[in-house]
Amino acid sequence: MKPLKQQKIAVLYGGTSAEREVSLNSGRAVLEALQNQGFNAHGVDPKEIGLEQLKLQGFERAFNILHGRGGEDGTVQGVLEFLGIPYTGCGLLSSSLTMDKMRTKMLWKGFGLPVAEMEVVTKSNFADFDAQRIVARLGLPLMVKPSLEGSSVGLTKVKCGDDLQSAVEYAFQYDETVLIEEWLAGEEYSVPVLDGEVLPAIRIVPQGEFYDYDAKYISDETQYFCPSGLSDGREQELKNLVKLAYDSVGCRGWSRVDVMTDAEGRFNLVEVNTTPGMTSHSLFPMAAKVKGYSFEQLVVKILELSV
Repeated sequence: MKPLKQQKIAVLYGGTSAEREVSLNSGRAVLEALQNQGFNAHGVDPKEIGLEQLKLQGFERAFNILHGRGGEDGTVQGVLEFLGIPYTGCGLLSSSLTMDKMRTKMLWKGFGLPVAEMEVVTKSNFADFDAQRIVARLGLPLMVKPSLEGSSVGLTKVKCGDDLQSAVEYAFQYDETVLIEEWLAGEEYSVPVLDGEVLPAIRIVPQGEFYDYDAKYISDETQYFCPSGLSDGREQELKNLVKLAYDSVGCRGWSRVDVMTDAEGRFNLVEVNTTPGMTSHSLFPMAAKVKGYSFEQLVVKILELSV
């Protein structure tokens, strides 16, 4: 096989998901980094160019930086495997699984890993929706989220039981399946994993009540702490949990695992991002920098891990 710098590399970005703009920003940064490092890299937006064209245009490898549906859910991974084009990030099965928050959490729970208690509501069973029963079981406040969206799209914090049904209806705009979870009142951490190594945790302190889309991609008020401020023992406990979560869903290459603590300080797994953001607000480069990686070095490392 030809050396990487002699291969024609497609940076897949944009796409058609609700996270298109974030992916475009990530893709531009990745493309610039690869070109600065001497790679024959070209941006490819699947919204504009069909992926079946990759082989015809001579592409030999893909850096997948598509976020959300179509990019992280196994769709692109399946196409690339069919075409015989190596690509960055997780494989088809783990990408498809981790895009589905409900099934990911059920798998983690089956492995005995800690997750928030939840109720699952679908459009098909919504006629039997009983807000009072759910509030009685899970308490208030509650977090309502679509099962198959990322970047905090469609999330609502529900403080009053009377607002629960409308929050579910709002989440249904983004998915057929909605999760209603007990509120985790503690700290929020995001923990990247690169080539099987758990990087330093990042503690997130949003200005608002939770880490929503604006806090992730727009606001300059969100605070990030890396190192996280955890004691050595607690940091190791978190790393061990994240490694188990990462391995149990079959991740490879790079991913980011989000974790929150409850009111008693216990860690709870939230979700996996198999194609983390690579924008100016992104967390993965922040943790990698603490380990000595520049942004460009990180991008090259991810490409080197492509399979």
